[in-house]
Amino acid sequence: MKPPIIYGLPFSQPVRAVLWLLLNKRQPFEFRMVNPGHPGKNGSRHPEFLAKNPAGTIPCLEEAESGFCIGEAHAILTYLCRSRGWNDLYPDNAQEQGRIDAYLHFHHRNIREASTMVAARVRKDLNFSPDMQANSRRLFLQAAAILDSHYLQSSEFLLGDSLSIADLAACVEVGQLSSDYTNILDLSEFPRLSQWLERMKQVAGYAEVHFPLQEIGDIRDEPPSIDTLRSANVGGLEMLTKAVAQFS
Repeated sequence: MKPPIIYGLPFSQPVRAVLWLLLNKRQPFEFRMVNPGHPGKNGSRHPEFLAKNPAGTIPCLEEAESGFCIGEAHAILTYLCRSRGWNDLYPDNAQEQGRIDAYLHFHHRNIREASTMVAARVRKDLNFSPDMQANSRRLFLQAAAILDSHYLQSSEFLLGDSLSIADLAACVEVGQLSSDYTNILDLSEFPRLSQWLERMKQVAGYAEVHFPLQEIGDIRDEPPSIDTLRSANVGGLEMLTKAVAQFS
């Protein structure tokens, strides 16, 4: 069976969630760089890419043998687990699946607002007004409080004492804001959340998918240069290539 193809950028938060799952399960894959929002040959608005994912977003997964394609990170995560039998991260019990799915739906317009705060500093081609940024911060802080007080109230991971794809999806969003990386937000007011972030560092694949963030570093007061972003993505691709080479 040929390995799946993942389209995206190593720096992208939802792309990193999908890559983390594949690395964690030691699943070989091919990674193809796609420039989000661009109509050129390697862009997400090019007709060839839109034929695979009409939304023109990253990530996108393509099954090399069948040509089956899907977009949306959370759909990709659940599809990979179902199709590969990765029941440890997405159990085949309907109720347990329902709890994970519920978190993944909650994630949008809540925890996902973390990426708006990052994009406002990175994507100067997009217009994020002060009001939009303030609203994203407000929504994220409300959601972070829910993770801290509810999801992590009495368990090591979001949905119990076992890792699930919900943790992977959440960590790539929450962790990017911390002082370890972009330093956009002080998360110390959320003690359980902060402890969970430390636990997630021990999950296989963490270092590889967080490499681009480490390369970009603190952007709280000054946005990264185009060269810094390019270098982080190229370095991330090299890191992924080395990791996948060890699977065979």
